[in-house]
This record gives sequence, C-alpha cells and structure tokens, in this order.
Amino acid sequence: MTEEQDKSTPKPSRREFLKSSTIAAASFMIVPRFVLGGKGFIAPSDKLLIASVGAGGKGQSDIANFYKSGKAEIAYLCDVDDRRSAKSRSAFPKAKYYKDWREMYDKESKHFDAVSISTPDHNHAIITYHAMQLGKHVYVQKPMTHDIWEARLLTEAAKKYKVVTQMGNQGSSNDGTRLMSEWYDADLIGDVHTVYCWTNRPVWPQGIAWPQPDPNIPKELDWNLWLGTAPKKDYVDKLVPFNWRGWWDYGTGALGDMGCHLVEAPFRVLGLQYVKDVQASVGSVYVDEFKQGHFPESCPPSSHITLTFPKTDKTKGDVTMHWMDGGIQPERPAELGASEKFGGEEGNGTLFIGTKGKMYASTYSDAATLLPKSLTQSANAPQKWARVPGGANGHYAQWVEGCIAGYGKTELSSSFDKAGPLTEALLMANLAVRGHDLQGGDVKLVWDNQAMKVTNFDAVNKYIQRDYPDGFKLKA
Repeated sequence: MTEEQDKSTPKPSRREFLKSSTIAAASFMIVPRFVLGGKGFIAPSDKLLIASVGAGGKGQSDIANFYKSGKAEIAYLCDVDDRRSAKSRSAFPKAKYYKDWREMYDKESKHFDAVSISTPDHNHAIITYHAMQLGKHVYVQKPMTHDIWEARLLTEAAKKYKVVTQMGNQGSSNDGTRLMSEWYDADLIGDVHTVYCWTNRPVWPQGIAWPQPDPNIPKELDWNLWLGTAPKKDYVDKLVPFNWRGWWDYGTGALGDMGCHLVEAPFRVLGLQYVKDVQASVGSVYVDEFKQGHFPESCPPSSHITLTFPKTDKTKGDVTMHWMDGGIQPERPAELGASEKFGGEEGNGTLFIGTKGKMYASTYSDAATLLPKSLTQSANAPQKWARVPGGANGHYAQWVEGCIAGYGKTELSSSFDKAGPLTEALLMANLAVRGHDLQGGDVKLVWDNQAMKVTNFDAVNKYIQRDYPDGFKLKA
C-alpha cells in the first residue's frame, strides 16, 4: 500500500476494531479441533465440539454429562421427534438443530469433532459408521449395534479410521469391575468356571402381537426417519419413545438393554472374547385355555440362555455363562444368609463361581461383594487398575478427554475393541432366542467366529446381517 493510499483509507475506530476482534476471536474458538491442527491438536479453548444424534431421553442425559465435563460444547442437535428434543434445545439454544442426521453430516461435518449417538438400537450402526468415515470420534449408546455383523464392522472401523470410541455402558467405568478384577487376580476365589447374570427386565411389553396401525402420527415426529434401517411399517401408538425395545425390528430385548451393564464385568475380570456356543429356553405366552401364543416379531417375556466361552489367559478352561431375564434368578448361594440381599435392589446382578469362592455385584458392577460377605472387608488384594475419576459418572468425561488427547493416547473403559466382542456375545444369545421362532429351541448353536456363522442351524444366520432399505444402506 502506498502512502497516498494509506492516507485515503479511513481507519476503524477503536470501538469498531474491538468489535471486529471480538467476533474474530469468537469465530476462532468454535472452529473444530481437527481443523485447527489435525489429529491430536489441542485447541486454545480445549473444547470438544459434539454433534448429538438423539437429543431426548438418554441422549439428553448423555449430552448434559459431556457438557458437565467442562471440556465439551454441544454444537449440533439432531432428533426425529421435536417433542423429545425440546429440553435439550432449550438447554443448548446455540446448537443448530436438524431432524435428519444425514443432512447434518453433509452440511456440518467440518464444524464438529465428535458424535454422540443415542437412538433406538436399529439405527446405531449406520449413524456411527458414517461418523467414523468422516473421521469423527464416536460415543454410542448400548448395545453398540443391533446385529452381529454390525458390531464386527464397527470394531474394525474404529481401528481403520483411528477414532476414539466409547459405548454407553457407564458401569464399565465404575470401581466395582476393577475391584473384582483385583480380587480374582489375587486368587481370592480361585478359577471361575461359571457366571450368572440376571435382570428383572423387560419392563415394557414383550411376547405380544403387533398392534393395529394408528393413522394419527404426531406432527412433531418424522416416522420414516425414525424407522431408518428398519422395514417400512405403518405407525403404531406407544412404540415411541420406549416400547420399541421389545420388537426385533428395532430393539434387542432385555439382553440389549441390561446385558452390556451386567456382562461387562465377567468380560473384564475373565478376559472373555467371542462365544463358542449358545442355547436358550424362553418363557411362553398365554393366549387362552391350553394354547400358547407365537409372536415372532416380539422378544419373549423371559428367557434363560447358556453361553460357552473358550478358555482365556485368565481361566483354566471354558467358562459357562447363564443369562436370565424376566425376573428369573439363580439359586441363592449357600454362603449368603437367609435374610441377606442377593444382587441389587433393582433386581439385577452378576455372580461369579470359582473353585475357592464366589463374588457378586449389582447393576453397573456396584456393591461388589465376596461371599460370605464378611470376607469383603478383610480382603487383601493389591490395586492393579487405575480408577476412573467419578466412576460411572466419569464415563462421559473419560471419552471427552480421550477425544481431546487423540486416538491411541488414552485407554477408555468401553472402547470398541472391548465393546465389540461384548456386544457380539449378547447378540449371539439373542440369536439362540430367535431360533425358537424357527423351531430350533432344542438346538445348541455352534459358532464359527472366523466365518461369522452358525454351523449347525443355518436358519438363524439370516439374523446376523439385515437387509437395509434404500436411503439407509450400510456397506463395509
């Protein structure tokens, strides 16, 4: 610029300069961290910019907990139901709102770092996978996926795209699961060969006929977007926001809801991985005198499933795990007093049976206890595993901080390398349950983990990977 040009150019006032500087600074602060400096770069604000798909119910509490970490901003909200998302939109009025996650990804992917997914089970995988393809860190509610193939796909994708992952089974960050690992490693209960996990769920309708369609779709709900990867069906009342859990097209029953909380501890303590075989028995549905109902679209009202896991580095042989839902419980241990509580107040529990003793815990691995209970206070086992600050509540901050640190820099309680095999085990159990609808109730399903198929009852293999409708294709 020449001297003459400089003289003829009006200079901004101090007020205008400060105003423009403030705007520039504000704009800089909301630039995603990956734009500022690539993977692993810590932004000046040290804030992770999160887009949430599913802003009501559990999604609402998830994003609130991310924000409480003090290191995250909720940049975008997405939900198919304006009613469910209302509280989150009010809590985060600066977050831009979308109904269709695909549109949000297309338009805004350069403006956020990570995605939180809290939708019905059937849409977990597609939303999560496409986020990872964009290089976004992901937090997805339990169970990680609806189908076995999807769980394997996401487990491998997390490594391929080098993103930080976490499944929303917050009990995996509790002290209880680490304490029981230390007790086991100290040989306080010997070699564990049998595990029982049980729950009072379902607390929603299961084992029922598909309801009559309701033409009155709420104006706030985009029904087709809610269906997503599921087969096209007419709207029915009361399916949204909670009762979808009991229908195979959308949910994964009591196993999907509580299994990730109750089975996580055995996976960590015993080093379990993929299932060897599985068999199931299910509760019957009464229709009228001497007649039982058969409703293959719906999960059963109760089940008892037996899974066999191969020997691990932490066991001397195979491990047998019993899953019980619908209020079914294992026999009370002899070491427990007649009036002593067994499991948790909420009707859930996990029991380890070893060659020298037993231990158990309630939901989220809370109230870890050696049997008899008097041994708990006198137990002497060295601490081997670092605790997560805040326990279950710290599960959210752990992911936020892991994202800020970058891929491979920190260990997370339920990253996909841990959550993937756990989810597959639960979905294998559901495969045995679904075998009953195919007259395979008396069959033990033998699993070929490498080929990802049941070798002795081919009829159930169709449930390993679904067909996806147009507009919601999920391809590796």
